[in-house]
Amino acid sequence: MSTESTMNWITNLVRPKIRSLLKRETPENLWIKCPDTGQMVFQKEVEDNLWVIPGSEHHLRMGAKARLAHMFDGGQYETIKVPDVPVDPLKFKDEKRYTDRLKDARAKTGLNDSVLIGFGTLDALPVTMAVQDFAFMGGSLGMAAGESIIVAANTAFERRSPLVLFIASGGARMQEGILSLMQLPRTTVAIQRLRRAGLPYIAVLTNPTTGGVTASYAMLGDIHIAEPGAMIGFAGPRVIEQTIREKLPEGFQRAEYLRDHGMVDMVLHRKEIRPTVSRLCRLLSKREAAA
Repeated sequence: MSTESTMNWITNLVRPKIRSLLKRETPENLWIKCPDTGQMVFQKEVEDNLWVIPGSEHHLRMGAKARLAHMFDGGQYETIKVPDVPVDPLKFKDEKRYTDRLKDARAKTGLNDSVLIGFGTLDALPVTMAVQDFAFMGGSLGMAAGESIIVAANTAFERRSPLVLFIASGGARMQEGILSLMQLPRTTVAIQRLRRAGLPYIAVLTNPTTGGVTASYAMLGDIHIAEPGAMIGFAGPRVIEQTIREKLPEGFQRAEYLRDHGMVDMVLHRKEIRPTVSRLCRLLSKREAAA
């Protein structure tokens, strides 16, 4: 065998085999970096801890399906369907078409839009729950999301159950313009209907709860619960500082600040939310505690 043939054999056959033997496949997203401390933590450990970083207790965002599975008994619930709405009423396009953004978000999250509704039992008490998923276009409020909130309220009304809503949103969906803003009064009317019927509505504010949702259903609950460190407000701190030309207090618009100033009722660790919501639903429904 010639020297050239030997080198080709080593280069083309031996080296790739050696590389394949030495190469270690590392699964994607094996580690998660804590935003507070920079600590690297196994994703499985964080997932098992309800997406809270062990040690720092930083609350990461929790997906809609995972949230409902955690809240309902045995992780079992009925998914409530929402009527179809016009997909792209304004034929909106910026860097890419709105319809393409929707397709990407649906493929990424497995959701039809930013709100998922479930009906099931919480410690044997029938409850309607809806979760706004920030992973779907920033949890933005468009016609589909607004319709979902209304359907959730109507489901609670028809089935005479409490409504629990987990909120995470950057505000109205700009691609739908005024049609997005119209969801603010529509959802407000739906929530007021529950109040007139004497049915409990509990709002759980997660990070972030901002924009138009804070001017409607997010702040209309009988009880407002917030997760630790959640950003809650209408406009962002930078916009407010530029408007009033003053430095804002430390922790302004964070859950703990709002609790101390009476805007939310309690700030709870994610592990405490399920038993607390269960007790509140029974208290407000005048139902005996579960055995």
